[in-house]
Amino acid sequence: MQRIYLDTSLYLGILLGEAKAKPFQKTILGKTLCSSTLLLIEAERNLVRLSRDRLLAPDLFVGALERLKKDKELFLLRDLTVDFCLTGAFPPVRVPRSSDLIHLRTAMWFQQTGGLELFLTLDDQQYKAAQEFGLPTSS
Repeated sequence: MQRIYLDTSLYLGILLGEAKAKPFQKTILGKTLCSSTLLLIEAERNLVRLSRDRLLAPDLFVGALERLKKDKELFLLRDLTVDFCLTGAFPPVRVPRSSDLIHLRTAMWFQQTGGLELFLTLDDQQYKAAQEFGLPTSS
């Protein structure tokens, strides 16, 4: 089973049709998609923010929110639980934001419990932190 971890930045990029996310659409086809349940609340929050800031038209907002609700079934999701807290696991150089660290620790859990083919993100800092953790990243 080939599993790919998507963080919220990449998921939103694909959902909103961002040009920089398009190359990854082919990469994830037919793969098991993994993420943290954090992806759901982060994506929902960002859609609301984009809508309120008038950067996402009302009809596109409604459509994106509906797709998010459907897309959750495409993911193998791991809840944020106490066992991800206070592990002391940090990238050797970077100190990621809390939400990014949740994604990284969740990806590490998936890596340790069945493996990951790739960890995908559109965030440069998150990409570098994933590399420091030894997660498989695209080149």
